[in-house]
Amino acid sequence: MYGIDNLPYGVFSTTGTDRRVGVRFGDTVIDLSVTLRDDVFAQPTLNPFMAQGRTRWVEVRAAITDAIGADTVPADAVHPVESVTMHMPFDVADYVDFYASEHHASNLGRLFRPDSEPLMPNWKHLPVAYHGRAGTVVLSGTDIRRPSGQRKAPDQSSPTFGPSTRLDIEAEMGFVVGVPSSEPIGPDRFADHVFGAVIVNDWSARDIQAWEYVPLGPNLGKSFATSISPWVVPLLALEAARVSTPVQDPEPLEYLRESRSWALDIDLVVSWNGHEVSRPPYREMYWSPAQMLAHETINGATSRTGDLFASGTISGPEKNQRGAFIELTWGGKEPVTIGSETRTFLEDGDEVVIAASAPGANGSRIGFGDVRGRITGA
Repeated sequence: MYGIDNLPYGVFSTTGTDRRVGVRFGDTVIDLSVTLRDDVFAQPTLNPFMAQGRTRWVEVRAAITDAIGADTVPADAVHPVESVTMHMPFDVADYVDFYASEHHASNLGRLFRPDSEPLMPNWKHLPVAYHGRAGTVVLSGTDIRRPSGQRKAPDQSSPTFGPSTRLDIEAEMGFVVGVPSSEPIGPDRFADHVFGAVIVNDWSARDIQAWEYVPLGPNLGKSFATSISPWVVPLLALEAARVSTPVQDPEPLEYLRESRSWALDIDLVVSWNGHEVSRPPYREMYWSPAQMLAHETINGATSRTGDLFASGTISGPEKNQRGAFIELTWGGKEPVTIGSETRTFLEDGDEVVIAASAPGANGSRIGFGDVRGRITGA
């Protein structure tokens, strides 16, 4: 999972030392500031390295591979993974969350609008998204405090204020921009600008969201926390995972067309209090990440180093492939068995772990690690 075909990047420290950039190889972290003797890796964030661009990314990946293959990695650059502390891998410049799974969007449409078409008329013409809050993107392992806000049940005449009672997850993949641009980034330029991918859990307070989202979309129901995994798997490691999106009908407008799709065959696993409850398949996503970035920038919006954009909830056609608990429990009507207990939405003390892997070169598997969070009281 963390072999020579992967080499994900992260920011780490050891006892009494500063944060710096490393790559994971097997059960070790290799300190790149020592191995490659480049000050860009002595920085507390990946942003300076990501901004150097694809040519440099290729050079560094080759240098790391050569050093490992020739056994020339300095001994003092190698640390057991259990002995390091991981930190936020990059400074998040901006955050946009898409809604790119047809299965997820259709399920929510059936739940929220049972007498209407599941998908809104625009859904198959453009990758729908909302603008999230970069300041509350947090590292895996950070406790998630239950948010409070306005809620209004259908049988209530006016809203009330209090802790969310329908706290949920969204199992997603996120993509990190390395090279900024003041121009639109077409789908075929995706790999020149996007550095790599992380696992995302976009925590969601469904009761707050349901009351606030019309007409402008999610705000407080989403902005309290978004968790990401500590390892950034470089796009250069994911070539073997590339697949085609499902058939897109109608054909997208020209600015969204890809000469070769950047859809990815990534398998996710969602565990709730240590019990596996879902296996969302990223290959089922209707819109590819390259199409998402193309749409995000087509109006002239700039992109910056450290921009994060996420896929939206990943769900497949089967019940055990749903990436949000509102789907998995069908709005709370079908509780999930978690060991000796049942759940509909998250209770205080619950922990959710989302892991992911993908095909790598030469029949290997590429590990993304996991993103985890435990719910604490409001």
